[in-house]
Amino acid sequence: MKDVDRLCWAGILLGLAFTMTNVQQFAAAGSPLWSLEWFAAWLLDPMVSLVLLAILRAEQVAARRGIRMGGWVRTAKWFTLGATYVMNTWGAFAVASPALVVLHSVPPLVVFVAAEAVTELRDKLGTVFTNASAGAERPPARRTSFADYLAVARAARTPDVTVTPAWVREVTGCSRGLSPRLAATLRAER
Repeated sequence: MKDVDRLCWAGILLGLAFTMTNVQQFAAAGSPLWSLEWFAAWLLDPMVSLVLLAILRAEQVAARRGIRMGGWVRTAKWFTLGATYVMNTWGAFAVASPALVVLHSVPPLVVFVAAEAVTELRDKLGTVFTNASAGAERPPARRTSFADYLAVARAARTPDVTVTPAWVREVTGCSRGLSPRLAATLRAER
């Protein structure tokens, strides 16, 4: 489970790192290189990304405890993802280049899909591991022995019963392979 979590988070972080350069270009909007505006533009994407990461992490922790988040959390997540998408693809749409639109759309969309999936993945995998560990605590079921089946059949037998393999299967729940032996043993006792 931790591997899935780490891989999702690595993909999300790499996607956000890719978008950071495009958002910086969008925010700098022709500001002179190394100017205060140019440096400040580098802060826009990390600000949005840190809010997004905080929301995702909070959702993940809440999901682990079976708590669903409210509408504002979902709105904040979608807004930050949408803002990142718009700022990341603005230049590509401005030059009307389908190739650039696709190139600049993939990372934010992957981040968006992974952000939606990571919480549910964590929630479902947590359920799987919880159920698996709960099942591991139960001792393995003991196999029913020939003597146990025979005792059940003896208890169910009445004087008017004709002992057949089918009757033995019906009262004991034993297999087809075992019922003829049980029936023969019961018939030999009378």
